[in-house]
Amino acid sequence: MKKKISTHTTHIFIILSITFSIIFSRATPALAMHISEGILPMPWAIFWTLLAVPFLIRGLFEIKREKETLPSYLPLLGMIGAAVFVFSCLPIPVPIAGTCSHPAGTGLSVILLGFSPSVMVAAAALLIQALFLAHGGLTTFGANVFSMGIMGSVAGLAAFQLGKSMRLPLFWRAFIAGVAADLATYLATSVELGLALHGDQALGKVIATIFISFLPTQLPLCLLEGVLTAGAVVYIYKHRPVVLQKLQVV
Repeated sequence: MKKKISTHTTHIFIILSITFSIIFSRATPALAMHISEGILPMPWAIFWTLLAVPFLIRGLFEIKREKETLPSYLPLLGMIGAAVFVFSCLPIPVPIAGTCSHPAGTGLSVILLGFSPSVMVAAAALLIQALFLAHGGLTTFGANVFSMGIMGSVAGLAAFQLGKSMRLPLFWRAFIAGVAADLATYLATSVELGLALHGDQALGKVIATIFISFLPTQLPLCLLEGVLTAGAVVYIYKHRPVVLQKLQVV
């Protein structure tokens, strides 16, 4: 991509960030978000970290390859990374689950960047939040990467491709990708917490209880994230279609 990404593309991410900030500016403050430090027993923390590492390594190699092919790839990566950081940095406490509910942003990142770079974007956002904002944690970093970065990206990409195979308009393809990525993140988080903390209780019941506890906040959030994801993708397509063409989105 030889032309610089239009300022229109930058504006859409600024608008999205401001919109989310305004909407959730009155949310109750939380001491932590994602899966908090110390929630997972160390064996499970190590397990999820080891599981996430190969995806992170693949993401690094793919980003390196893409930036050599598309000169404007890194600025786009930075803008999407900033959007994901803001989206996932707006906590709404869920006391029953021991974590927080928040938008994810991985639906947008996986549409524009692809699977592996989307995982890396989520990982970068999670690492900064863990180091400087006490959101999430370092021992739970792998688990949070798995739920938000890996499973969120898998679900978002699968939903987008399903919409494409069904010949849905671009808006609805992006909408279901945003919704699916958001819900998959919280389903995966519920599984992680259930596996580690179910004790003598039935695993399925614990996972279902945790996931259901997310729904009062997460259902409206996922619908809103679907709308904003679709709006961003359509906006870029109308004003800078070459960006989506170069990225093989359309």
